[in-house]
Amino acid sequence: MSFFKKLKEAISTKTESVTSKFKEGLAKTRDVFVERVEDLFSRRKKIDEEFYEELEEILIGADVGVNTVMKLIEDLRAEVRKRKIESPSELQPILSEMLIALLKGDEQAGLNMAVDGLTVFLFVGVNGVGKTTTIGKLAHHLKSQGKKVLLAAGDTFRAGAIEQLEEWGRRAGVDVIKQQAGSDPAAVMYDALHAAKSRGVDVLLCDTAGRLQNKVNLMEELNKIYRVIRREVPEAPHEVLLVLDATTGQNALTQARLFDEKSGLTGLVLTKLDSTAKGGIVIAIRQELKLPVKFVGLGEKMDDLQPFDSNQFVHALFSKWIAEAEKEEAGS
Repeated sequence: MSFFKKLKEAISTKTESVTSKFKEGLAKTRDVFVERVEDLFSRRKKIDEEFYEELEEILIGADVGVNTVMKLIEDLRAEVRKRKIESPSELQPILSEMLIALLKGDEQAGLNMAVDGLTVFLFVGVNGVGKTTTIGKLAHHLKSQGKKVLLAAGDTFRAGAIEQLEEWGRRAGVDVIKQQAGSDPAAVMYDALHAAKSRGVDVLLCDTAGRLQNKVNLMEELNKIYRVIRREVPEAPHEVLLVLDATTGQNALTQARLFDEKSGLTGLVLTKLDSTAKGGIVIAIRQELKLPVKFVGLGEKMDDLQPFDSNQFVHALFSKWIAEAEKEEAGS
């Protein structure tokens, strides 16, 4: 069985709507990245040094990450020698297979939920990445699974942050625990944890201020929030999720490294993937940080926040190659 056929079978259990969301959300990356790869593979008739250099340039341009690209090219060279491949077209499924291998991680396990009792998720990240929007969409996602959800408005710093979270809570049909703007965020978390316990809530989603990494006092505030959560629910937070804006490319990687040092991240949420042609940042983040991408934002609708799936991701990128491979198999 060909690699592309195996890939299609791997996602056949997913609903058609999820598959189409990944295809639509990755349209910009596919149009730029994949079309350039296709052009290279059809234009070059042999695999030589110029071929590798151009492929390297394309991958780096898609924000796959320099270290990751170097390793990928090295592995491709080894496969070409091992299989005695001469035509670039034969490299298409091999490149796809390698990209899936780079993306594979713990993402299939999904979110870490408490075995029983309250689950607490803490969201961190700088302003403007779509953190509050992500919390609202995840609340909707969890509620649709039958979970009782509560939101904690821990961003008491940014003007309008509490009102924004309340609006998302209204849309998702979940309550928000809040205090006045400028209040101590740790006190908000304390109230929210007690409210969640008394109401028999399944999942508490905690918003925090969009802190700049170099602001020591804000990082200390984050540590204080963390300590309050640990004191009230010893095994929590069950996830510390860093929200990143995919359109910022390599800057997202820098943010992730700094936040990981300070707050012990367990996973990432990548927003605005539909707004960028540099979807390769998913691969760079997965490889360089060894942190799973838990969710990706593929649009602005309430259900456009989707659990990340490496098979879906690569299938959406290379759907044209898969269709061509199926035609070839049908004709043979």
